[in-house]
Amino acid sequence: MRTANLDNRLILVDDDGAVDVEKASSGLFSADPQAVFDRWKEFIAWAQSPAALQAERIPVDESRLGPPAPRPRQVFAVGLNYAAHAAESNADMPTYPPIFTKFPTSLTGPNDTVTLPSAFVDWEVELVAVIGIRAQGVREEDAWRHVAGLTVGQDLSERLVQLTPPSPQFSLGKSFPGFSPTGPVLATPDEFDNPDDLAIGCALNDETMQASRTSGMIFSIPRLIAWISAICPILPGDLLFTGTPSGIGGARNPRRFLAPTEELHSWVEGIGSLRNPLVAGPTYPDGLVPMPEGLKG
Repeated sequence: MRTANLDNRLILVDDDGAVDVEKASSGLFSADPQAVFDRWKEFIAWAQSPAALQAERIPVDESRLGPPAPRPRQVFAVGLNYAAHAAESNADMPTYPPIFTKFPTSLTGPNDTVTLPSAFVDWEVELVAVIGIRAQGVREEDAWRHVAGLTVGQDLSERLVQLTPPSPQFSLGKSFPGFSPTGPVLATPDEFDNPDDLAIGCALNDETMQASRTSGMIFSIPRLIAWISAICPILPGDLLFTGTPSGIGGARNPRRFLAPTEELHSWVEGIGSLRNPLVAGPTYPDGLVPMPEGLKG
């Protein structure tokens, strides 16, 4: 099953088009794409009913799609979750997941324009898991039961704010407006032969920057859910950015960052792709120190 956010309305997507959930359910479910996660089990059952399967289809204009989970209460993210990325960052292999947050106001849609606040914004394509059932103290072997679905994400990162000493600001550097594009759809785990092994990558214009497979994660989605939920609850509709493979701009020689007029194309096998045009914005904040040496992603 695939859901999406079309003009801030929840839709079911299939090969024949889309179903407007609120209309097809006669108001049983809200049009709000975020509200459905609090009733995920009930929604899954309804989506297999004749009312959903036989409902009128509408066309999907991908330019009108928003983030599948637009207003999560929490957004978790993982650093250094691919061995090759840890190596290119000159970092030791982590023995436990390095977790940080991205603030929900950074979310944007799969085709939305992203404004660059400086000349030091980096790309990080990621597989994003959305929680459908509250997870607290979840065992690793049970974790997939708590996942509503998977989507494509970009963990855009302004490296000066993120990394400038003496107190690096990971969450702030990764939470400028538009720094968390997600979409185009949310695909339930049963859509994949193996949801733990998907091709993932991104390109700037037509030049591939990252290309890997999610099986290269050091900590799998079930392991991440077990780790985080042992410390704090993960709520329905929350997002989990699962880390990026190697190929980031800050680890290149010479370093390369996003520039206005470029388009950032990000994809995950079986889900789809993001295409985010990039434009220049006012530099913020003022007075930042030069790029630190030994930049780590």
